Order: sequence, then structure tokens, then C-alpha cells
Amino acid sequence: MKYPIIAYGDPVLRRKSPSIEPDEYPHIKELIANMYETMYAARGVGLAAPQVGLSMRLFVIDCTPFDDEDATLTDFKKAFINACILEETGEEWAFNEGCLSIPDIREDVYRKSTIKISYYDENWKHHEESFSGLAARVIQHEYDHIEGKLFTDKLPPLRKRLLEKKLTDISKGIVDVDYKMKFPAAKKGR
Repeated sequence: MKYPIIAYGDPVLRRKSPSIEPDEYPHIKELIANMYETMYAARGVGLAAPQVGLSMRLFVIDCTPFDDEDATLTDFKKAFINACILEETGEEWAFNEGCLSIPDIREDVYRKSTIKISYYDENWKHHEESFSGLAARVIQHEYDHIEGKLFTDKLPPLRKRLLEKKLTDISKGIVDVDYKMKFPAAKKGR
């Protein structure tokens, strides 16, 4: 089942998501499958639960589209439950990021090159792993979502001001997308 993606401006995207317990979500695998389906339909490489209106510490990624740049990303598909980044190290590097909740805006964002993260997979098995390069970048971007942050928060103040109208338009539904979205400030009847 494909969910509508929550657009910029919705308060759920600004909340720090709470951790979840296995007994709270006995159908977590179905939710994860639906999140992947939603992400693929929108041609994304990551999707966090807040982006589908769920305030919980869950995100999915599939870095396979980047395998032409990094062969280790072939079939690099993971679900992260109750993730906690333990450390970010290495040089900061820029990469042009976009977000399914903020369509038609792409900006260079600087992030550290390596992360160490603790998380549970869809079988509630605990992992503590390190990732670098594009995998780390996608994880950091989705992790920001469960922390209530967006990639636009990392932009310089002047750049953010220049994007204000575009962001306001997105929240009102004044944007051309080919996937289903929910716009917080859209006028009824549009």
C-alpha cells in the first residue's frame, strides 16, 4: 500500500520521534514493506516514518541507485528501527540532496563522511555498524527526519531565505509532483 508523503510545513516533520517497542507494532514488517513501496513509487532512496505521518523512530533506505558510483551499494537495502547515531567522523563533504517531502528543491549539504549507528532491523535484531560515503549520507538524511530536522535546516541563512517562497508554496500544494502527497496548508477544493 502506498502512503501519501507528508509535505514540508506539517508539524509531524518537526517532531523528534519516540522509540517504539516490538509489542506496539506487531505488523512492523508490513509497515516497512508499505514504506518501501511508497518510496519506490516516488523514486526515492530513503523514507522516514514522519514522512508518511507516523511519529516513530523508523526509516528505510535503498542505496542501489548509487551502485554505479559505489559498487558496495548494490542491493544495499535496510530498515532502521530506534536508530541512534553514536558518532560522525571524517571530513565534511558536499552532496546535492533532495527530499520527497520537499519536491523540486535540491541543495548542496555538508555532512561528515562516516557514521557509527545503533539500530534494530525489521526482525528486532540489534546492530551496531559503521557506514561511509553515500550510504552514510542517506542514513544521516533519514536520521534527521526522526530527529525532527530537514536538509534545508543545514543550509546557510541567506540560501534559506531565498527558498522561503518555494517552501511556502510546497506547503500549500503549489508544486508539480507525480506521487501522492498531503499538503498542510493546501486550500480545500484544490
